[in-house]
Amino acid sequence: MFILKLLGKLFKALRSGQSPAQLAGGFILGMIIGLTPMTSLHNLVVLVLLIVLNVNLAMAIFSFLIFSAIAFLFDPAFHSLGYWLLVDVDSLHGLWTALYNIPVIALSRFNNTIVLSSLLISLLLCAPFYFLTKKGVVLYREKIDQRIQKLKIVQILKSSKIYGLYDRFHNIGD
Repeated sequence: MFILKLLGKLFKALRSGQSPAQLAGGFILGMIIGLTPMTSLHNLVVLVLLIVLNVNLAMAIFSFLIFSAIAFLFDPAFHSLGYWLLVDVDSLHGLWTALYNIPVIALSRFNNTIVLSSLLISLLLCAPFYFLTKKGVVLYREKIDQRIQKLKIVQILKSSKIYGLYDRFHNIGD
């Protein structure tokens, strides 16, 4: 039931008046939380950004769920990259030591191979996914939504009494 409700909110967000930038912002913040381990200090910062910035929460939850599933597949690669950055690159040892001596930074768990590399990868993916998501929202609104609304099943569902009741009561708090 949660997945259906989330998908409903996602499609509602795609059809809403929110800008593609707001939807893309929610997507990339959810992506960062999804790709990185949950108990990291930077995820607290991302959660604060989700609250403070005017981004779409449904899109953030959607991308969090997708990227959480993907992250487990990439954990071995994240570990290898993080190990290489923390141990094998000798020129970075001074940086890691200096960062570890800063109390707040030490709490961020950057010295964990998976935390370091998954955060690095998610930050590198922010710009491309932001622009891809913006483009995808525009494409959906211009071409795909019209086709979906013309589908017979969507028209049947929208004309049903149950949908009418749902729509009437769902929009009371808006």
